[in-house]
This record gives sequence, structure tokens and C-alpha cells, in this order.
Amino acid sequence: MFTTITIILGLIVFEIVNSIDNAIVNAHILKTMSKKWRKIFLFWGIITAVFLVRGLLPLAVVWLSVPEIGLAGAFRSIWDSPPEIAQLIEDRKGVILIGAGVFLLLLYLHWLFLEKKDPYFVIDKLVKPHHGVWFYSLAAFILVGLLYMSRFSWHVMLSAAIGYAIFFIMQGFKEQAAKQEEALHGQSSGLSDLSKLMFLEVLDASFSFDGVMGAFAFTSSIPLIFIGNGIGALVVRQLTIQGIDKVANYKWLKNGAMTSIGFLGFFMIAKSFGLHIPEYLPTLLTIGLVGITFFKSHQLLKNNA
Repeated sequence: MFTTITIILGLIVFEIVNSIDNAIVNAHILKTMSKKWRKIFLFWGIITAVFLVRGLLPLAVVWLSVPEIGLAGAFRSIWDSPPEIAQLIEDRKGVILIGAGVFLLLLYLHWLFLEKKDPYFVIDKLVKPHHGVWFYSLAAFILVGLLYMSRFSWHVMLSAAIGYAIFFIMQGFKEQAAKQEEALHGQSSGLSDLSKLMFLEVLDASFSFDGVMGAFAFTSSIPLIFIGNGIGALVVRQLTIQGIDKVANYKWLKNGAMTSIGFLGFFMIAKSFGLHIPEYLPTLLTIGLVGITFFKSHQLLKNNA
């Protein structure tokens, strides 16, 4: 019971801090929409992003990692997993972990080398924006190294390559979405509230992918992922409506979130090669890093006030 509660708590914190950027974009666009369409977004966002994406995406990951159990077997594994299916999933866990781990590690490195930030940790201060060329070099070397290390298992090798492909596909979509957000930001955009709603739903789905992939660092149990990520998504939606701008003022909060994502990615890759990592460690690390940066950011806000 203690382990279960710890995992769910870690998932909730991870989902909330990982979704701050998405919530800020949502809040900007929601300000240009009528109250009626804001309520529609809140309702359909719960249906799609919470229940559909966070419910079905982990299921799809398990199914694609262990295709021999079939879709029906993947559904059965949620509630009443027969010993043979449970053993197959356990044996193939490395396939899930390395793909998701590569995705998260690249997410962190992209932020570290290419995105604008307020440095807090030592490594944040060492890496300057003009070091962006090193991101692509490092990403290439990591891919070659992982493919070599997993050469005896084509499942693991393929999963690592898929993790890379998904990251760059999603990153391209997010960059395009950032450009589109400018057009959706003002009343003068000429776009209807329905068009804005459709954009927000698609954007939500892409951001949800980060949270779901990261959830496997905490557990491979689909019910726990659904509960933890679902609660976190509901909290983020409430923050979006009530004032996400206040959260955005916490200067170093994203540093804690992204650094924890980097550690989670490393842990998942290490576990995929058989290294034992305690179940509680990802939760403690995530809460610790986010907690430190939240506290320091809060102190800074008080001092400035």
C-alpha cells in the first residue's frame, strides 16, 4: 500500500509539473474564447485528455511492446492478468522502458541545450544557448551507443529507435503549434471558438504523450498510471481556469521539472538493461527536485514583493 501511494503521488506531481507549459498555452487561448466554450473545453478536455489519452495510450504502449498477447490480452492485463501474460509483460518491460527513457532523455537535453531558461542547477549554468549544436551531436552518439548495447535484442534496439523517432516527430509538431498559437492568441485572429477548441484538443494530446511515457519510470501498472496521471491532469485543468499565470511566475520550477525528466529518462534506460532501481526513487527524486525549485522560486517572489 505504501509503494502504491508513493507511485501515485509521484505520478501526480510529475503530470502537474510536466503540463505547466501546456496549461500556459491553454490559458492564453482560453482568454480569447467565450465562457460557454471555456466550459466545453473543460468538459471535453476531461473526456479526451484524461480518460481517452491517459487511459488508452498506456494500453497501446503495452500492446505494441507485447504484440503476441493481442489487444484483448492487453485489456485483460489491466484488471485480471493471467500468469503467462503477466510474465510476458515483465519479460518485455525493457522494450517499454528504453523507448520511453530515450524520449524523456532527449526531452531534457533539448531543453538544456536549445531552450531559453533561467539557470538554477550547476549544469543549467554551464550550458549556454549557443551550445545548441551539441544537442544533435550528443543525441546521435547516444543513439549509436544504445543501438550497440542492445544489439543482441532486436526488440530493445527497435524500441530505442522508435523513441528517437517519436521525440523528433512530437518536437516538430510542438514547434509548429507554437507558431500557430500566435494566430490563436487574439480576438482578431478570425478563428472561431470551435477552431480554437480543436487546436487545444490536439495540442493537449501531444503534451499528454510526454506524461504517459514518463509514467513508465514510476510503474508499468496501467491502472496506477491512469489514476496518477488522471488526477494530475484534472489539477492542471483547474489551474488553467483559475490562474496558471501565477504558477508561471515561479522562476525555476521548470528547471526542477525538466531535470527530473532527465533523471527519469536515465533511470528507465538503465532499468531496460537490467540495473535495479528502487520503485520509490523516481518519486522521491521528482518531488525533491520540484520541491527545491518551487521553494526557492516562492522565496524569490516573496523577496521581490
